Amino acid sequence: SLGFLGGLAALLMPCIFPMIPLTVSMFTKQSKSKGEGVGKAFIYGLSIIVIYVALGLLATVIFGPSVLNEMSTNPWVNLAFFAIFIVFAISFFGAFELTLPSKWVNAADKGADKGGLIGIFFMAFTLALVSFSCTGPIIGSLLVQATQGGNYYSLIVGMFGFSLALAIPFTLFAMFPGWLNSMPKSGGWLNTIKVSLGFIELAFALKFLSNADLVWQMNWLPREIFLAFWIAIFIFLGLYLLGKFRLELDSPVQTIGVPRMLFALVSVSFAIYMIPGLWGGPLKLLSGLTPPMTYSEAPRGFHEGVGGEQATAKFDDPNMVAGPHGIPAFKDFDQAAAFATKVGKPMLLDFTGHACANCRKVEERVWSDERVKKILAEDVVLVSLYVDEAKELPEDQKVFSKALDRNLKTVGNKWTSFEIEHFNANAQPYYILVDKDLNRFSKPLEAELDVEVYLKWLQDGIAKYKAK
Repeated sequence: SLGFLGGLAALLMPCIFPMIPLTVSMFTKQSKSKGEGVGKAFIYGLSIIVIYVALGLLATVIFGPSVLNEMSTNPWVNLAFFAIFIVFAISFFGAFELTLPSKWVNAADKGADKGGLIGIFFMAFTLALVSFSCTGPIIGSLLVQATQGGNYYSLIVGMFGFSLALAIPFTLFAMFPGWLNSMPKSGGWLNTIKVSLGFIELAFALKFLSNADLVWQMNWLPREIFLAFWIAIFIFLGLYLLGKFRLELDSPVQTIGVPRMLFALVSVSFAIYMIPGLWGGPLKLLSGLTPPMTYSEAPRGFHEGVGGEQATAKFDDPNMVAGPHGIPAFKDFDQAAAFATKVGKPMLLDFTGHACANCRKVEERVWSDERVKKILAEDVVLVSLYVDEAKELPEDQKVFSKALDRNLKTVGNKWTSFEIEHFNANAQPYYILVDKDLNRFSKPLEAELDVEVYLKWLQDGIAKYKAK
């Protein structure tokens, strides 16, 4: 769906929208019959799909599934994505255009002159190259999102959806050329869409910087600072849409249309929604996008004192730390196993990550439920194993891992290898109830956001543990 929406957004870019009537008119004029024109346009649309899906396949071959998962939490990769999205945003703002080498475009254009099926394919290929300044940032965003998810199938599906959204208009307008007369004229409004997407690219750039910050625990972007940036970005977007300021390539704004006003209203409303988050508001709609409450200047909320001493929780074991919502948690399996044996409780293994968006969604939407929170705090021993923990292992633990096919270097490597070796999985979040010998009392559960389902899963697993 994100790929298809990205394709729809690309259609409204200044590089592509004016090409629709031009391309379709060329097909209809050069064809001997309406049916031939429709057929050529259909082949043209199919060629667009083939080209972009091939790009997704190429990315799949280069990355591979296991590499994608590691890339999604690698702080250096996230910093690279941050830089890429900043470049995309500045490009959309009109500072410069991203273009491919002219030799590539000229070679594809020559191929388009050959005629027949090959010529039509090269016409589509030329469109892909010429429109790169507009589609490049959107395609890059889709590829980055697929990489962040660690699922290489989504690369192919995303590119198919993107290309399908691009191909449909060419085919439909060729079938019904009269529709061309009802199309809005190209003009300044296309640049407005482009600049608006630039603001969104800027917001996502900060998300990737936040991922790197969370993994390194550097406190560059605690929750309050991150939200302050996002609030400013979406307020500026709203003001831009209302015509309060314009950029170099914008046309003068005489009046504000209804769609533009509505989008401005949505943008400003979104910014206002985020404001309570500066003082500890939950912002559940943004779970996984913003840093968690535990990563803020006031983890327990503004009302408990910003800059003052926070209440210190007392735990039953010196190795316990405060997890999400203050739930007692361990960050080491062996320490948790010893404590679980002592108190006679099952362990809830929580394979998670500092930069794991779905992990934060579960914690903020499900673990916040009082019933779930009570069970996690009282009936199980929570063991949160961070697969992207950058802390270096002691030298005696830097052993060879068959699962990773290399020596372990960080604490995150250790828990990644642990999950693969014992559970044949490399997903986050990944929850399972076990005892110290890793006997299982539940089926694995991943990103389950239904509170009732999660609650029943916990209760059934605990019941099995007690009945052993």
